[in-house]
Amino acid sequence: MTTSLKDGTMIDKMAQFDLPQEIADSEQKKPWQSGQYAKTLFKKHDLRVVLILMENAAKMKEHHADGTLSVQVLKGQIRFTVHGKPHDLKTGELITLGASIRHEVEALQDSAFLLTISWPSNQDLLAMKHRGYGT
Repeated sequence: MTTSLKDGTMIDKMAQFDLPQEIADSEQKKPWQSGQYAKTLFKKHDLRVVLILMENAAKMKEHHADGTLSVQVLKGQIRFTVHGKPHDLKTGELITLGASIRHEVEALQDSAFLLTISWPSNQDLLAMKHRGYGT
């Protein structure tokens, strides 16, 4: 059991998650807007961990994250496209991407993945030319 605020910000110094149970709980919340569901599992000033579920054929249009990220597929198959080059990832595969690189995601089947972002400091964020998602 972990203690967190509603936005996922952790109060405890350690957190543990049952990912299959988190996926099952998230699937119970269907129907999802745009065929997608995201739940922030862990949030601190320097790290974000988000569970994302997508129905078959759902798409996240091109966007970027301000920090270095990894995507680990827990269920299904996704297409992670960077600079027009598709990378098809199936259960158990992981991809990493540097900060501020534009990418898009498409579910090739009902899928779940873990997005981990190494969040920049406030000073680094203020110095970036492009801030936030989708800019």
